[in-house]
Amino acid sequence: MQKIVPNLWFDRNAVEAGEFYAQTFRDASTSVRMRYPESGLPDFQKEAAGLPLVVDVTIGDYRLALINADSTFQPDPAISMMVNFDPAAVPDARTYFDEVWAALTDGGQVLMPAGEYPFSQRYGWVADRYGVNWQLILADPEGDPRPFVMPAFMFGADVQNQARAAIDTYIATLPDSSWGMAAEYPEQTGPAEPGALMFADFQMAGQWFVAMDSGVEQPSSFTPGVSLQIDCDDQAEIDRLWDALSANPEAEQCGWCADRFGVSWQVVPVGLDSGTMTPAGYQAMLGMKKIDIAKLGAAG
Repeated sequence: MQKIVPNLWFDRNAVEAGEFYAQTFRDASTSVRMRYPESGLPDFQKEAAGLPLVVDVTIGDYRLALINADSTFQPDPAISMMVNFDPAAVPDARTYFDEVWAALTDGGQVLMPAGEYPFSQRYGWVADRYGVNWQLILADPEGDPRPFVMPAFMFGADVQNQARAAIDTYIATLPDSSWGMAAEYPEQTGPAEPGALMFADFQMAGQWFVAMDSGVEQPSSFTPGVSLQIDCDDQAEIDRLWDALSANPEAEQCGWCADRFGVSWQVVPVGLDSGTMTPAGYQAMLGMKKIDIAKLGAAG
């Protein structure tokens, strides 16, 4: 089971986006997992009554959750999805790369053109038509295998050069976590100091992630536009992870918190949907900071 699920914030068009991603990637599908209650919503959400709230997108065996919300937040380059086209796993990896690149750049913004770079024969970075950032890379088939989709953290702005500290923190916080490979900047590169991480990958809860310190100045850093949902087995696990991750009381709401690097997390129980489908359960969740499973169950 995928314990950590990236959640992407959308402005009322998550269903449309889910269908787009299901058409863009092979072996992909989309479905509405959760809807807003028909009644009992706060004033700012009343127009959403009965509409989809969470849309799942599955690419292979990897799940993304699209939050069908409003314009309060939006994804940005601080957390992107790295897509790993490995010829050892997909014989026509380059063709597949080009198919996905063509779809994601249609109506999107190219941040790094698709082409040959020192680290890959083919790589490109694009913010798609919905603002979601994707890094596509043609992998070296002789290298260590990695999953097809890996969330990628970029540390810039007020958390510049803190990628290594963040990885150490996450590895210490979540079981079944460890370092992978790491490549350092050999010299000052823009705001990146010598020894900062040019690229690294690591595992959290048995899943692969990527992290880097930005080599160019960034106007902003992490926001709730992309959050990481951790599905917890019980209240004890929620309590432990909340205590370890939450560093900003003002960001605490409905199971959401932000760590000391500004990354947003959703620390929630497995099967949260069943506790928030009723108006009473949904209202109870809105009144919580850290999720209390017992109170949520009593309200639902």
